[in-house]
Amino acid sequence: MSFFDLFGGGGANNQVKEYKDKGAVIIDVRTPMEFEDGHVPGSILITLDSIPESVERIKAMNKPVILVCRSGARAGSAQAYLKRFGIDVINAGPWQAAL
Repeated sequence: MSFFDLFGGGGANNQVKEYKDKGAVIIDVRTPMEFEDGHVPGSILITLDSIPESVERIKAMNKPVILVCRSGARAGSAQAYLKRFGIDVINAGPWQAAL
């Protein structure tokens, strides 16, 4: 149980678990150097700047998507963009939240 769970938070963690249970793919939108420093095993690196050119690739996965980055800001930008294309996507925030 995390600190936030004590105060009714933890919704994001529950949503990540729900998406993982649905077979979601985890996409890390950080830089290659950040990804090399640590990442969720099995996650895919698609940097934020290459999200627009990767929409069809992501749609072809035919899976829900969990986005991660360092703090959640870049994942949030990617989430807003991908939702416009009808992709079922959530922002998990920092990559460690999707472990």
